[in-house]
Amino acid sequence: MYRPREQRGPPAPVNVGDVQSVKIEGKGKGGDGIARIQGFVVFVPGVNVGDEVKVRIKELRRRFAIAEVVTE
Repeated sequence: MYRPREQRGPPAPVNVGDVQSVKIEGKGKGGDGIARIQGFVVFVPGVNVGDEVKVRIKELRRRFAIAEVVTE
């Protein structure tokens, strides 16, 4: 069902390339870590629940983002 843009919810609080510090709150079905930025779901592969990591947003979808851990 098509919904007008104004009914699709707020825009994502992140953009591709953004770097954020997050805490991993859970695990997704595929094993990726789940973090939230202002309530917006971010999937992070290769982390464990409880980890606090810095991530870079790689892909952005309407309801979630996919990020990678930034190693410095």
